[in-house]
Amino acid sequence: MSADYVVHGNVAVITLNNPPVNGLGLETRSAAVAALRRAESDDAVRAVVITGAGKVFSGGADIREFNSPRALTEPTLHTLIATAENLGKPVVAAIHGVCMGGGLELSLGCHYRVALPGAQIGLPEVKIGLVPGAGGTQRLPRVVGLEQGLNMIVSGNPVMSEKLAETKLFDRVFDAGLELVAAAVEFANGIADVRPLPKVRDLKIDYPNYEAFLQFSRNTVKAMAGPFPAPLECVECVAASVTRKFEDGLAFERERFLALAQTNESKALRHAFFAERAASKVPDVPADTPTRTIARAAVIGAGTMGGGIAMNFANAGIPVTILEMKQEALDKGLATIRKNYENTVKKGKLAQDKAEQRVGLITGTLAFEDIAQADIVVEAVFEDMEVKTQVFRKLDEVMKPGAILASNTSTLDLDRIADVTSRPQDVIGLHFFSPANVMKLLEIVRGAKTGKDVLATALALSKKIRKTGVVSGVCDGFIGNRMVEQYLRQAFFLLEEGALPEQVDKAIEKFGFAMGPFRMSDLAGNDIGWYIRKRRYAESPDIVYSPIPDRLCEQGRFGQKTGAGWYDYQAGDRKPHASASVNEMIAGYSKEIGVERRTISDEEIVQRLVFALVNEGARILEEGIALRASDIDMVYLTGYGFPLHRGGPMLYADTVGLSNVLAKIQQFARGRHGEAWAPAPLLERLAGEGKGFNG
Repeated sequence: MSADYVVHGNVAVITLNNPPVNGLGLETRSAAVAALRRAESDDAVRAVVITGAGKVFSGGADIREFNSPRALTEPTLHTLIATAENLGKPVVAAIHGVCMGGGLELSLGCHYRVALPGAQIGLPEVKIGLVPGAGGTQRLPRVVGLEQGLNMIVSGNPVMSEKLAETKLFDRVFDAGLELVAAAVEFANGIADVRPLPKVRDLKIDYPNYEAFLQFSRNTVKAMAGPFPAPLECVECVAASVTRKFEDGLAFERERFLALAQTNESKALRHAFFAERAASKVPDVPADTPTRTIARAAVIGAGTMGGGIAMNFANAGIPVTILEMKQEALDKGLATIRKNYENTVKKGKLAQDKAEQRVGLITGTLAFEDIAQADIVVEAVFEDMEVKTQVFRKLDEVMKPGAILASNTSTLDLDRIADVTSRPQDVIGLHFFSPANVMKLLEIVRGAKTGKDVLATALALSKKIRKTGVVSGVCDGFIGNRMVEQYLRQAFFLLEEGALPEQVDKAIEKFGFAMGPFRMSDLAGNDIGWYIRKRRYAESPDIVYSPIPDRLCEQGRFGQKTGAGWYDYQAGDRKPHASASVNEMIAGYSKEIGVERRTISDEEIVQRLVFALVNEGARILEEGIALRASDIDMVYLTGYGFPLHRGGPMLYADTVGLSNVLAKIQQFARGRHGEAWAPAPLLERLAGEGKGFNG
């Protein structure tokens, strides 16, 4: 974690060396500043080149220093940039691979910039709820123009270096075959005597009628930014690059950066950023754990879920065979897959030849023998223990030694499934979320006997198929569905007390959920929840459920697929319409049990639904089903539509304050169905200590 210093003739080459992306951490910044000063004091050195070790220039700030005093310890990134900019000798940034965030800001502080084609250039800070904080909003528009600079900063998306070759950002974009350092040293020798040294800060932005453009940008960004303040602040910072002196613009940018860093929205985005990286780490499964090769896959079941799972493998270039019991079901499943790819092509999201290539990787069969040589098989049959154990007995018979046997079960005991095989170490849960080819979450369920190499392989596979893999222990419902059961119980209890489905959905959607519990149930199929509840009535007769959803199902109102659920639906239209008959049924039940219906506030709806998630999440954490609170948040952000700007249920509870959450739970425990509100011991302990779930 340093910066290497080598002199080539009259040119000092400083190489940022902090794997994996040459993050600008304290040691690297200190070494780079020392190297720049060394070059300045050496009379034999006429120019300086700054580059990055390995395959990248710099990915920006070192994420390991986020939220720590080290990020603000001298020399700061501002000090490093100022040192380069104010050096008495020309400083050339030699860029390759990735030049993002603080890395781009450092290069903009250099006097010259040269690059290889294919380098990703960007300022992605908006994606973690911030504005660039080291001059990016002031310097980038000066070299690429106001419009392109604003677009890059507000979107946070990278642009390839060759597309910026004609702008003032680069003095030279070399041919792809050239050796970067040698070419940069030659360039540095050529400009070594040029004075005055060019500085980006001295460039003027020439954009006719910029006031109208900036106002148009404010209006557009405001409409698209939703609850996030950073995109609009990016516009204001870029506006300062036109309307203020450079130093004043720099000060304004810093002020907005520090203010945004304190917002709950930025904290939530940064939490999600780190949570996604943490989720792939399992304490007793080291990063160097050997993994099994996954060259061929198989899926049992060609239904909606099975087809979606198969598409994940094909999208990652892994050939996959789908096994069905009947030709008709297999043909229907394969036709649906082809139609899904055709729709993606029509939307312009996939080239026709790529779609054909992926369809070609998917084959169907009715014979178990045809999948025997697959490296992994994912079972996606009906959610019934008897059906699933039958499948696993057969897989145990036919699959080659070392094949991974995975179940897509969403609630059932994986250890019972594993125990019907002679190789429980090869059994793991891979719980995909519907639609499986779209949803990011993959709950990876670790059984009592699951091999560490199998778990490591599943985590690596989740990345290959572009999922966020989160490890869960074995319990009824795992992390996501175990928590959502308490959420749904409260939603149904609210109906008994005075709320209606549309009010509950609107309240939680206003809070930021992608979809309320009743719209979600209609989409998933109310019969699925009904089936699970029937199992629970037998297995856990002490748990109290509202009978309202069962009565709905007894009428055949299973949701969108039957044209009627909690809402009414019109043919060919998924738009929910409030159902007079359902609302009458709900009111009738309240009367039947002698409950006087009351007005329930949106605030109470949100608190009861969200704090039910939090309380069960605390139990899951305490039992070790989830490894960390942030894993629970990742499950809810990527699989259940929890609002990203709130960071997940556990971070939201931290934001509210656990003592406040506990007080509300204790209040609800004194109300109707108070038995559902016994506070989790971990919640009580952390609240008493003034701590949060996330430290």
